[in-house]
Amino acid sequence: MNAVSILAFYLTLAVSTTAFAKSLVVVAPELPPMFQANGTGREATVITETLAACGHQVRFVVVPFGRHWIEYGEKAEFDAVATVPPDMAITGARSVPYIRYQNGASVLKSSGQSIKALGDLAGKRVVTFFGASGVLPGLKDAAPSFAEFRERADQLSHSNLLFAGRVEAVLSDGLIFAEYNRQLIDKVKAGGSVGFDPTQDVVFTAIFPPSDYTMMFRDEGVRSDFDRCYDGLVKSGRADAIDREVVGRYSATVGNQYLQKP
Repeated sequence: MNAVSILAFYLTLAVSTTAFAKSLVVVAPELPPMFQANGTGREATVITETLAACGHQVRFVVVPFGRHWIEYGEKAEFDAVATVPPDMAITGARSVPYIRYQNGASVLKSSGQSIKALGDLAGKRVVTFFGASGVLPGLKDAAPSFAEFRERADQLSHSNLLFAGRVEAVLSDGLIFAEYNRQLIDKVKAGGSVGFDPTQDVVFTAIFPPSDYTMMFRDEGVRSDFDRCYDGLVKSGRADAIDREVVGRYSATVGNQYLQKP
């Protein structure tokens, strides 16, 4: 292929990419700091930069966790849905796993508890997110041994319960737990009252393996774009850099336990 042919090839490719560039609407769950209500966050950054590398723009519609799957199924206006477990049956073209959450156990440091496995929670009061029994390995079988077990969709309440001494452990993603703790501290700094001390030291231990999540797209071509450009994000080191920046922001809570990133 001569120089003229090579130039023509790349010009054709550029025109083709521009012609097929799309403005996408993605429904996502409100799970700060993964997805903030305004459509920013760790996961939002990964998706936005991946699609941008393929020439696509994205706008997020953020709804309560769990509702995002329903909204995608019911409303054709959404081109894709984020944060889908790999084994969840949803119509569309599934992407490669693009994000990992790190669930674990959080306790007050003052309790002196050392939680290394679910068995260490026997006889204790435990709170976790809605649907966790079907997501976290071994939890369904271990829960009957707990003194008390609650699943609550409002994850801010998890921090409230732990700091107030009404539960002894929280099972959740470490970054999400840490972000809600930060929100409580900011509330107190601003003069608000919460009825407990949210600055108490906590210990997070990653007692579960990381959880992978995928996206579901209505358009197989866009899904293929996403997979290809996400591979580029990983190979360039950018995906890891996004993780390290966010994990570092919450290191006082998660230490080196979150995806083993110091």
